[in-house]
Amino acid sequence: MRSIQRTLLWWLAAGLAAGIAVATGLIYAQARQEANALFDYQMKQVAAALPSQFPSPIAPPFDGGNGSGASADLLHADEDVVIHIWDGTGRSLYLSHSHPVLPPRAELGFSSVRTDSGEWRIYSVQLGPAVVQIAQPMSARRTLAAHMALRTVAPLLLLMPLLAWLIWMAVGRGLRPLREIAAEVRARDANTLAPLALRQMPDEIAPLSDALNQLLARLAQAIDTQRAFVADAAHALRTPLAALQLQAQLVERADSAPARQEAVSQLRQGLERLTHLVAQLLTLARQEPGAAPPPHEPVDLRALAAGVIAEMSQAAIDRDIDLGLEADDAEAETGPATVRGDADALRILLTNLIDNALHYIPAGGRIDVRVASLPGVGSEGGVELQVSDNGPGIPADERARVFDRFYRVPEAPTGGSGLGLAIVAEIAQSHGARVALEDAAPGLRVRVTFPPSRPEPVFP
Repeated sequence: MRSIQRTLLWWLAAGLAAGIAVATGLIYAQARQEANALFDYQMKQVAAALPSQFPSPIAPPFDGGNGSGASADLLHADEDVVIHIWDGTGRSLYLSHSHPVLPPRAELGFSSVRTDSGEWRIYSVQLGPAVVQIAQPMSARRTLAAHMALRTVAPLLLLMPLLAWLIWMAVGRGLRPLREIAAEVRARDANTLAPLALRQMPDEIAPLSDALNQLLARLAQAIDTQRAFVADAAHALRTPLAALQLQAQLVERADSAPARQEAVSQLRQGLERLTHLVAQLLTLARQEPGAAPPPHEPVDLRALAAGVIAEMSQAAIDRDIDLGLEADDAEAETGPATVRGDADALRILLTNLIDNALHYIPAGGRIDVRVASLPGVGSEGGVELQVSDNGPGIPADERARVFDRFYRVPEAPTGGSGLGLAIVAEIAQSHGARVALEDAAPGLRVRVTFPPSRPEPVFP
């Protein structure tokens, strides 16, 4: 596992070392440039201080007995400096050191010469009939520049331990909020989903703490939803299971064939209701906000409604109810009414609406299903699904509550579970649709309005 602190320390140390190395190189280059300028100036000063007339010849080592003291001091000012003097005929008058490798002819002004003994910097000037050549090895200049650079960088090298300690402390202090958050999360158990204690966090750590708190809030909401669903399911299953147990006891106690057949029939009906309830509970669980939604695809709602009506037509015939799909020529010309969604979920939505109407309206009633494209430019108007019946309807003060789970209006027939409209509301919400209950005079009209279907972007 990589350590952020160790990585930061290594990079900072490497950066500091590289910075010192680059600074040393720059200081050395600047010091060498200044040393060249200084030594060139000194060579010119030495040449300018020499006399314009020289005795012929000047005998080395040019001590006080063969010349003036001032001239001797000038000619021996630096042991690294070589002074060579010629007369007008090219005869050597003076050579301070034995360096025969230097060029025998002087080029007036400054020049650089590479010899077997290294690179030399030469300054030549004509003084009267004589030519003075002053030479100095470049190694002396480089040595001086290196000494100057080292003296400048030496304090930084001495401060390296202190800088390393300061970096260690700064990185550790900067990462302290991360360790505090990790310790607080580590100390929690699985049931503690309260938000983390928000303190004055750095700008880089604040998004992490906010994201953790948002995750904890989502987990708490998901767990609460799961607990509520489990409680609702237990409440809903308790009564049917008790009824099944009672009906099973009636089958056991039946002392005649007709009584046993009646008890078995009631037991079968109880099993059908329980199966329907379990199916609705599973459907509701799949439509919970925390559940992973299936991908939404284009769905022809008019074709889907025709298929659902065909599947439920026999149930409508058994109850003597007229079930049909309304369509006029204007709607037929508009083509398919397309929405984006999950076809299975939309089929369950319409099935629940029709099933509720089948259970509530009396025999001889009528259920009309209509799919209409709302006015707009292209598909900008959306699609509306209507299910209308001529039954007793739902009182206005009860319409807001019928979407609650397990709630049934007081005059509702027996056998229902109170989950049909709750499932419709969950599916509509997951599709961004709105559900409205209206009077159909007489009866009830349910409007489900879907948003416009946005086409998928096409990439080349």
